[in-house]
Formats: sequence, structure tokens, C-alpha cells
Amino acid sequence: MITGRTTYDTSLPWSGADGPSGPDRRPVFVLTHAAPGDPPDGGVYRFVTDGVESALDRARAAAGDRIVCIMGGANVGQQFLTAGLVDEISVHLVPVLFGAGTRMFDHLGLRHRQLEALEAVATPTAIHTRFRVIPE
Repeated sequence: MITGRTTYDTSLPWSGADGPSGPDRRPVFVLTHAAPGDPPDGGVYRFVTDGVESALDRARAAAGDRIVCIMGGANVGQQFLTAGLVDEISVHLVPVLFGAGTRMFDHLGLRHRQLEALEAVATPTAIHTRFRVIPE
């Protein structure tokens, strides 16, 4: 799993040293300009300060034949999309409109990105969609 520093900072009180995968303890690579001075002892977090490609290489090596996912904030997702490093996008629509925050699909440049719809599942609380990013 790859995430950004803000998501790490805000989720750490909930997930603790085990990270968001709980007792499975899957590695979490945190993109950041500077590693925190007080990460949890024995935690699953690895801090990456040298860019998205490096984070992806490290996550792929740790994942082996499993899937690497990018979770959390829009900024990290934008960096990976702009670098052409995303195979699929999952979008979960919930019935809430936020008045502020970072838009997920801002700052991606002027060119269009083609997507192929793979799945849409409606539930009472959200609509879950999945798209394949068509390579350019």
C-alpha cells in the first residue's frame, strides 16, 4: 500500500503500528518530504522521500505477486496518475458534498485520460465503481 503523509498522520491514531490492514500487517509506504521523528515502534510504515517511482518500486518488491494500491489523499493519486503509473481507479461515491478539500482529479494536465468501466455496484450507502486506465 502507498499513501501520503497527511493520510498517515490522520489515520495513525486509528490504525496504530499495524497500519490499515490491522493484524495482517501489510507494509505501508508513505510518500513524504520528511519522515516523522516519532513513528510507532515496530510499525509497518516505511517513509519514502525520493518520489512516486521509488515508492512504487518498493511497494512492488514488498507485494510480490499481490496488488499494490494507493490509498488516501488526492495529492498522491494525482502524482501517480500524472506519472502514468496507475492501472485502475476505484471511485466510491457517497451522499455527502464537501465544501473544501483537494479535488481528486485536479492538476492532471490538459490532456484527457481514457478510462474503461469495469464495475459499478450500488449499495444503500455508496456507489462503488472501478475503471481501467487506458495507456496512452
